[in-house]
Amino acid sequence: MAKVELDPVSGTHTTGHEWDGIKELNNPIPKWWIYVFYACVAWSVVYWIAYPAWPTLTTYTKGFLGYSSRAELRGEMLKADAEKAGWLTRFKDATPAAIAADPALRNYAQAGGAVAFKDNCAPCHQTGGAGAHGYPTLADDEWLWGGTLEEIQATIVNGVRAPGNANTRVSEMPRFGADNLLNAGQIDQVADYLAGLAEGKPADGPGKQVFAEQCAACHGAAGEGMAAVGAPALNNQLWLYGGGKAAVVAQIQAPRHGVMPAWGGRLDDTTIKQLTVYVHSLGGGK
Repeated sequence: MAKVELDPVSGTHTTGHEWDGIKELNNPIPKWWIYVFYACVAWSVVYWIAYPAWPTLTTYTKGFLGYSSRAELRGEMLKADAEKAGWLTRFKDATPAAIAADPALRNYAQAGGAVAFKDNCAPCHQTGGAGAHGYPTLADDEWLWGGTLEEIQATIVNGVRAPGNANTRVSEMPRFGADNLLNAGQIDQVADYLAGLAEGKPADGPGKQVFAEQCAACHGAAGEGMAAVGAPALNNQLWLYGGGKAAVVAQIQAPRHGVMPAWGGRLDDTTIKQLTVYVHSLGGGK
């Protein structure tokens, strides 16, 4: 039988348990701690009854209050949709030009378009339309396929070389080197000419002649580009795949062609209109 005694050092009774000369003092848990514990147990029972708590094979216990965070979120989304309904109705039949002409609609469209751009376009065109190697800059007034609201909308809806879209933007630059349309000397000559053209100093010579015969039909006699066929201007130093003679030669020999998805069908009409107005505003569209 355990021997209970008073510990001479601490003055506290022992429990009577001793291990290797070490005696266990009898220090019970404070009553306030016990009361808090009981209160927590009671609260857990109330919570279990009032709120969803236990999973079952196909569902879960709904609780006396029937609370659901999903239902709460759904209600908040419905409330937000109701608040937007008035604006969205105005967007439904409005053209991008009409939206841009209405200050209130334009501000709403630019705000919504900025969000849609970050979600869908920024991975390629970068935040704010800054562009990257192989992805056109949208924050300037150079437009491969035209910079009017209607042209921008058509590009967003149908994409560029987008598979499965019959109306997609399509252009193909010939592989002048790979298909032996030009020899190495001619490619070198026209690359030299383009380098001068980009700096505003085009030089007369064989390169100019090659350009006039092989390139001007799409890029224009002065290298001003042609939006109708997506041919970029060559009389400036805005390069999609990099400037410098080596990059120009590589593009002439075996050109690279980018692909932009067709967003029609992926995004609703209102979002596309908002994106159109937003992108148009980035570079002071035409």
